[in-house]
Amino acid sequence: MTDSVVTRFAPSPTGFLHIGGARTALFNWLYAKKRGGRMLLRIEDTDRERSTEPAIAAILDGLKWLELDWDGDVIYQFSRAARHREVAEQLLASGRAYRCYATAEELAAMREKARAEGRTRLYDGMWRDRDPSEAAAGMKPTIRLKAPQTGETVIEDQVQGRVVWQNENLDDLVLLRGDGNPTYMLAVVVDDHDMGVTHVIRGDDHLINAARQKQIYDALGWDIPNMSHIPLIHGPDGSKLSKRHGALGVDAYRAMGYLPAALRNYLVRLGWSHGDQEIFSTQEMIDAFDLPAIGRSAARFDFAKLESLNGHYIRQADDGELVAKFESVLDYVPEGADLKAKLNDTTRAQLLRAMPSLKERAKTLIELISGAYFIFADRPLQIEPKAAALLTPETRILIGQLLTALEAVTDWRAETTEAAMRNFAEQNNLKLGAVAQPLRVALTGRTTSPGIFDVLAVLGREKCLARLADQAAS
Repeated sequence: MTDSVVTRFAPSPTGFLHIGGARTALFNWLYAKKRGGRMLLRIEDTDRERSTEPAIAAILDGLKWLELDWDGDVIYQFSRAARHREVAEQLLASGRAYRCYATAEELAAMREKARAEGRTRLYDGMWRDRDPSEAAAGMKPTIRLKAPQTGETVIEDQVQGRVVWQNENLDDLVLLRGDGNPTYMLAVVVDDHDMGVTHVIRGDDHLINAARQKQIYDALGWDIPNMSHIPLIHGPDGSKLSKRHGALGVDAYRAMGYLPAALRNYLVRLGWSHGDQEIFSTQEMIDAFDLPAIGRSAARFDFAKLESLNGHYIRQADDGELVAKFESVLDYVPEGADLKAKLNDTTRAQLLRAMPSLKERAKTLIELISGAYFIFADRPLQIEPKAAALLTPETRILIGQLLTALEAVTDWRAETTEAAMRNFAEQNNLKLGAVAQPLRVALTGRTTSPGIFDVLAVLGREKCLARLADQAAS
């Protein structure tokens, strides 16, 4: 393994870190890790109107939460504008670029004409060989690349294979705008070159950009990085991923109670496969990941699969670690502030004790919070409608009898309370279920909960007897 592999993740800070961006970051991270290389982070903030500080913060926060670390300092593209201008001037001096004085009206007419004639080349090269002295006074020129007009531009892509464009269809693209600001196309090439990027791994919506960028590389006499354009993520129905499908920010998945490890595992399998293996530890991902194994067709997002995978990771997680994750997600749920206020040594210990049974039935941290409601609930309990329907006068009398039987238990443990309830059921010719469900409703306010004897043990004698007294027929 050499240290020569350098990948980069280069998001535009115009919004949150969306799920497609997170997968691109993961693929770059895995490729660099496997080869003992580095992954750099570049914020492509050249679009000054749309780039925002909150978006930058959301991207950095999302990557940290996903545990995808980058090497070195974050690079901000806009801060390198002077260097981009220098390269544009260099291309001008070498005759590989020219000043274009076309007016907005002339450009609009050119575009209209080209489209009417079905041509993809929208700029007709009117200033390619003209003398700047012919320009109107005071006109600020753009600088355009003098692109080859014949032959082909070819990208050998690790995912897409060999991709060929006819040069006659490609424009002389703008490198520097009239206001002196570099374009995205130029900035990307200069930054990748200066940062020593060896592998560009990004969405296949950038494939046409690769052709344009290759022409800039060629004009500068620089080596082009190894290219991999990965298919985009689509919804379950094969259409473009929308919010209802899961085109959300990473922060939304965090708020929905997904674990970073589960989301990473889910994302790595979107478009990449390794035999039939579905579940990967981080190290297994690093060891197995390679670019040619990425499929060429769009991956389909499947919430049910993500949820199932998340459930697996919750069940496998250490109980203490889950208590910490439970706490960390409280900032994102409506009842979070109330639960935070009730977190203390006692409730944390109860949560830890309940975790083995809570995590068996939870697919997300939100479901874990919902399942743990009984630990934090105030008296008198809010009874869910379904549970309230079971609290008939006869049931309340039974709850009073169960209260009496449990008051006799002094050594309060799951085993002793279970023995007392079995004994009561036997003496009253009842099945254990007929005793367990009224207990559950009175102690949790719900019809489902962890094992009822676990609930009794977790809540402790005093709390259980008080809650039973609240629901017993007086």
